[in-house]
Amino acid sequence: MNRRVVIIIAVLAVVIVGAVVALAVSRTPVAQEAAPTPTASTPAPPESEPGEPTAPAETQPTASAGEYVDYSETAIANAAGTPILFFHAPWCIQCKTVEEDILHNGLPDGVTVIKVDYDSNQELRQKYGVTLQTTFVRVDASGEKVESFVAYDDPRVQAVTDALL
Repeated sequence: MNRRVVIIIAVLAVVIVGAVVALAVSRTPVAQEAAPTPTASTPAPPESEPGEPTAPAETQPTASAGEYVDYSETAIANAAGTPILFFHAPWCIQCKTVEEDILHNGLPDGVTVIKVDYDSNQELRQKYGVTLQTTFVRVDASGEKVESFVAYDDPRVQAVTDALL
């Protein structure tokens, strides 16, 4: 083989490998923090000027703005308002669609959606009878199943809340 052909093939191979690596790096998802993500902002209370009398504190409702949190052993017990388990798989297009809707449009006040990894939580899947990712399970404060909804065909927060709330 001609030396020029070998050099051209080597350069093309380096360019192709570089393009594949660049594409893979650009598609790597950004890691999310495990801290709760409030989906609606609560305005800060107005500050009083020095010397002004302070008004009595308003009684806050027990339910808060909707939250989206990662599953943990204590997530249900710590949930503000109605806990709903979201059986999510990172490879599932519909799961990504629902998650984007949650992050973009938020959740109703008093609802905590708890993201459960579908692939690694087989025991929870069995407990709640989950056989498909995009399943949402409303549970009571003790973790008992109240009802469930599969959002596979309609992956929107509105469809989930219409079905479960």
